[in-house]
Amino acid sequence: METESLKKTKNSRQRDLVLRILRSSKDHPTAESIYREARKTMPSISLGTVYRNLNHLRDEGRIRELSYGKGISHFDGELREHHHLRCLSCGSVEDVPCIIPKSFTEEVQAQTRFRIHSARLEFIGICGSCEETAVERKPEQDAGGE
Repeated sequence: METESLKKTKNSRQRDLVLRILRSSKDHPTAESIYREARKTMPSISLGTVYRNLNHLRDEGRIRELSYGKGISHFDGELREHHHLRCLSCGSVEDVPCIIPKSFTEEVQAQTRFRIHSARLEFIGICGSCEETAVERKPEQDAGGE
């Protein structure tokens, strides 16, 4: 049976690894992709452990969970206010590479009389990779249909 201090150290190492992977990633990974990456360093880590640590880190306010309703969450290690692009085709999530002007938030606040503490703006569409794949497939489909 593991002692309490050994268990705490093990959890800390696992949690630190999960957090390090998440913070070094810019593509807002899922728990499964964090798990695959974590196993390269810590082969004995389980998917359940990754989920527990992600939930703990989220509850502590050290990461954000981005949930899109299909049962698959993405995770974000960047806590400063920023916005996202989400691909409808492949499900990828990226940070918006520009800042939304503060005047936009001020205008929404003025028009709605709603005191805004933070904002989460999401642009939804098709990413460049999926768009390229669709363009590459189209000539093949056109040729096959004639």
